[in-house]
Amino acid sequence: MMAVINDLVTDQRVDKTCTALTEAGYDVTLIGRLLPGSKPVSRNYKTSRMRLLFRKKAVFYAEYNVRLLFKLLFSRANMFYSNDVDTLPACAIAAKLRRKKLFFDAHELFSEVPELVCRGRVKRVWQWVERHFIPCVDGAMTVCQSVADEYRNVTGVRMDVVRNLALYNPVPATKPAESIPRILLYQGAVNIGRGIDWLIEAMGYLEGYSLVIAGDGDVLDEMKALAKQKPWAERIVFLGRVVPDELHKLTKTASLGMVLLENMGLNYYYSLPNRVGDFLQAGVPIVATDFPEIASVVNKYSTGSIIGNDAKRPRLLAEAIKNAVAHWDAMPADEYAKVFERAKRDLCWENEKKVFLKLIDTIFSQK
Repeated sequence: MMAVINDLVTDQRVDKTCTALTEAGYDVTLIGRLLPGSKPVSRNYKTSRMRLLFRKKAVFYAEYNVRLLFKLLFSRANMFYSNDVDTLPACAIAAKLRRKKLFFDAHELFSEVPELVCRGRVKRVWQWVERHFIPCVDGAMTVCQSVADEYRNVTGVRMDVVRNLALYNPVPATKPAESIPRILLYQGAVNIGRGIDWLIEAMGYLEGYSLVIAGDGDVLDEMKALAKQKPWAERIVFLGRVVPDELHKLTKTASLGMVLLENMGLNYYYSLPNRVGDFLQAGVPIVATDFPEIASVVNKYSTGSIIGNDAKRPRLLAEAIKNAVAHWDAMPADEYAKVFERAKRDLCWENEKKVFLKLIDTIFSQK
């Protein structure tokens, strides 16, 4: 049984791991939660969503883990699979009581998320959870080597790396149409430190461009309010959460994908956001923050532009965006396709899936 704390609708990493396990012959049940506005889910594996009484703060996490624990204790599972630290207590306790295998999938460096960096007491609680429960696992993986190294330093547990990359897209990459307006796309959680406010400000220097924001999150209302104040508000579009199939179609329309992060803790600094792979497979170049995991991909495959602290300055960010668009406009179509094809073949879920399934098979083969 696999556990995740979201409502299952847009979590592509979890869907890919569940699908890979199902296709390999495993019987998978995914447990999440049901929100008031949750859309229906239809998958090729079993799903279960819990409707919780609480939605925020410590009482929410406590309720989720208590209810999850009871579900796991009375299940017929042979392995409990925890996605992120917030599902780990229930999975670890159930695995110990029932003497079952425990697998941990760290989507991020949990205690270093921006929401916890300045909340010392709460952060220490999650650090205790990490140090106490991660050493109990029979196997673990995470999204990049930097996060794996940090968790090994903290917990002593070696994690394999399975990057959250998109499925290989066999359609050759084509240059975006040189139409007006050009679309700058942000996709993902609308949370603090994602550079969305920087982009809203930069739009004042980007006549002929539209900013499209596909996602929901803690600061969505704040970002909408900020955009509404600007004379260029009509060129900023908030779509809310978009289901994966529709998001894939939307991604292909962008001139540039925006991957800007503020240095608000090690979780962001070491991250390799999902949208890096999504943009790459769609053949969309990116403008990205100069953080190690992101820069290593962009620099190796030349699929975008790296920007440093200038991202915080609207005029300079706008210039970087214009220069990036001009660069890709000037590139011959065949060269454009060749650049992305090399990256697409190397950086795809089909390659990561092999590592993942070998890891799971190895754990099940252990007595």
